[in-house]
Amino acid sequence: MILTIRWAFFVMGILLFSFGITVALSVQHLGIHPWDVLNVALFEKIGLSIGTWAIIISISLIGVSWILDKSYIKLGTFFNAVLVGAFVDLFLWLDFLPGATSTWIDFIVIITGIIIMGIGGGLYNSAGVGAGPRDGFMLSISDKLGAPVGRVRIITESGVLLIGIFLGGPVFIFTFLFTFIQSPLFQYSYLKFGRLISRIEYKHLNKQLPRSSA
Repeated sequence: MILTIRWAFFVMGILLFSFGITVALSVQHLGIHPWDVLNVALFEKIGLSIGTWAIIISISLIGVSWILDKSYIKLGTFFNAVLVGAFVDLFLWLDFLPGATSTWIDFIVIITGIIIMGIGGGLYNSAGVGAGPRDGFMLSISDKLGAPVGRVRIITESGVLLIGIFLGGPVFIFTFLFTFIQSPLFQYSYLKFGRLISRIEYKHLNKQLPRSSA
């Protein structure tokens, strides 16, 4: 039961996170997250799909993390690597979001996408079934080098962004605002949902105690 609850939170979080990415992609002329800049750039240069490139990059990062520090890799890490890309491709294929309008509405749309990504990221991480491939990668490098994870994140995402720019990915003002908007929402939802999961588990365990002592 407890594992079912955690995996339910994980899947819901992945769905929300992927939907947020798709919303942001619908107005990508305003700028998207550095990792998505790279995914879009590779898609436009080489082909395949945006979700497929997300999966390829995620699996590559898991491989590096596996070599550096296996402790950050759990079953959820592998599901994350595949499901985020798969859901993004599914949402793009369904094509139910309105296109960019090149008006102030686009700003509302991208802010909405960033908010959804922040909440979704906090939700799936609160399940505790495995760090995301990118997070695990940066945490493993941080541990290996003994460097602050914040510094590693900045350097890593800056490098990814430079590659994306070089390949012609969509970069604009919101590419640089993503972290400032998303991170506080991620932190808030991560703590909020983490406490909710703990309360649900506590209630479930208390219900099981009379049966165990009988």
